[in-house]
Amino acid sequence: MIDIVVPAEQEGTKAVVRAWLKAVGDRVEVNDPLVELETDKVAVEVPAPAAGVLREILLHSNQDAAPGAVLGRIAVVAEVVGHEPQNDPAEAEPVEAVSFRSWSGGQQGHPLDKLRASGGGETRLSPSVKRALLQHGLDAGAIEGTGRAGRITRADVDKAVAVRAAQPVRAALSEPTDASIASHSIPHDRMRLRIAENMLNSVTQAPHVTAMFECDFSAIIAHRARHKDDWARQGVKLTYTAYLVAAAAEAMKVAPAINSRWHADRLEIFDDINIGVGTALGSKGLIVPVLRQVQRLSLQGVAAGLDELVERARAEKLTSADVKGGTFTISNHGVSGSLFATPIIINQPQSAILGVGKLEKRVVVREVGGVDTIQIRPMAYVSLTIDHRVVDGHQTNAWLSRFVELIETWPPD
Repeated sequence: MIDIVVPAEQEGTKAVVRAWLKAVGDRVEVNDPLVELETDKVAVEVPAPAAGVLREILLHSNQDAAPGAVLGRIAVVAEVVGHEPQNDPAEAEPVEAVSFRSWSGGQQGHPLDKLRASGGGETRLSPSVKRALLQHGLDAGAIEGTGRAGRITRADVDKAVAVRAAQPVRAALSEPTDASIASHSIPHDRMRLRIAENMLNSVTQAPHVTAMFECDFSAIIAHRARHKDDWARQGVKLTYTAYLVAAAAEAMKVAPAINSRWHADRLEIFDDINIGVGTALGSKGLIVPVLRQVQRLSLQGVAAGLDELVERARAEKLTSADVKGGTFTISNHGVSGSLFATPIIINQPQSAILGVGKLEKRVVVREVGGVDTIQIRPMAYVSLTIDHRVVDGHQTNAWLSRFVELIETWPPD
């Protein structure tokens, strides 16, 4: 028997078993995805360490998974010669309607096991569909599949979520309330709970202070207009975020403590600048993939790295390595319309976070030839929220001044 163990290194405060992708009795090959673990940052698939048959599941959905813990066991191939599948469709029980929300784990097995017992098996539910069903607490048996041979697709799950949201149910309250107030409840998913824990921990641990500047984006808009088509032909998508990342790394030279971590007995200043970029996943929350050693990258290298990370984030294909080791974070909240946000919560254990508001045309005063003139410029508010234990206003404003200078004076070529 071969043990299936939780990886020793996992990014996040803790991990739980999210879903088993195989049932007891299923044949597996080396590196087949067996089980998904979820931390506050990513979902990680644990692969099969050997070929054989899944014999035991020791940790079920919603149970904590500590590093090194045994998740289950595989009987190796040599021990299962002549093995026949145990889930013969002809002998299977009918599919039962299982509520994912009410299932609490334990020794009864995962609710997806009952679907496999009906003969649907792996071909009926893809990993992304399984994740969505668990996240939203939906019953697969109650969803009509529109895929080939009636297979449930991710679009079918999203439609079911939308239909449920459009039919609110009056919340059950223990005390009388005004009958004119209607409400409905939405259960927290694991990602939202982890985000809440991290936000509370950050504001409890670090005294947040925010400085805000205005920034003229004319120079980088002109630069991007000259280069984006040519770079696109080379397979590189040039976004405004690439300029923000590159300028943030350069600004560290005037205030290195911005790129640091507070310890009880010292300040750890990082030589590498690993910048995380907040990436919205719609209703699923937010994730922060990290671009490493930005100080060594050209603008084109930054753009290429960001494009790959964001695409994998939105496809839910990030690994734990993609979200660990960040030393600074950028929150481009302006893409959703906000002019400014303060304070933007620091991504612990970092010491600062940059916020960039909505880019819009504004009337500004500029001196030309010693005369004040009124001009229309593309402007945005940029803010730096810092851990006041680490740096003071002088370093904060020095960093922001240099960042704004870099954006506003970006070389034409």
